[in-house]
Amino acid sequence: MVTLTAPVPLLSIIVPVFNEAANLPQLIERFISSPCPIEREWLFVDDCSTDDSLTILKSSALRYGFRVLEQRPHQGKGAAVIQGIREATGDFIMIQDADFEYDPQDIPSLLAPLLTGKVDVVYGSRFKKSAFQVHRTYHYFVNRLLTLLSNLLSGIYLTDMETCYKVFRADLVKAMNLQSRRFGIEVELTAYVAKTRARIYEVPISYSPRTQLEGKKISWTDGLAALYHLVRFNLVTPLEHAFHPIPQRYLPASKPWPSN
Repeated sequence: MVTLTAPVPLLSIIVPVFNEAANLPQLIERFISSPCPIEREWLFVDDCSTDDSLTILKSSALRYGFRVLEQRPHQGKGAAVIQGIREATGDFIMIQDADFEYDPQDIPSLLAPLLTGKVDVVYGSRFKKSAFQVHRTYHYFVNRLLTLLSNLLSGIYLTDMETCYKVFRADLVKAMNLQSRRFGIEVELTAYVAKTRARIYEVPISYSPRTQLEGKKISWTDGLAALYHLVRFNLVTPLEHAFHPIPQRYLPASKPWPSN
């Protein structure tokens, strides 16, 4: 008798990179050596770096076997994430910033709810009570404000909308018509998930914020832009424009897909 075994799921991890040469070798080693309960592919997307980031990525790819994607010209984190989603081949897709703020040791706990088959999206929250919290005051309050506004406009309650650590079922995120070039991608992803009946879960994660001097690239102008994105993607963008089309299992019962 032939015994059929279920295929092992694959996790695709997208890493946008822009001018991170100073720490990139250590980061790559940290990422590759981190634990993961399933197979994974790493996709590093170089966003037209002006330092040696691309050279380091290409040489490291020969050693570790990950994929390097090049984005020309410089477009921003959101554009890099969109390219990574398009190229990803995994059953689950997540984003990893190219810095030490987020700890890839948290990946197993992020995946656990998805592997049970009971949820479709997992957010890693820096603000849940059991998370290890070390925050810069300004960014803390901005993140909490944006999360509050997102909750009011989207109708889903999260403690950390702006978190980098979001893990999606691939069929859901690949169906999104994502538009954001920069950091608005976090708002857009959340707004589009909220338009569906996808099952969402949050788990606490550790977080070690870096300063502007240490290379943090988000600024106050991105905070202002996020207010525009909150309105645009939650209130102005309809379901049929957010997806192309949405898989049937995520389609809200009260919103049938419009016929052509």
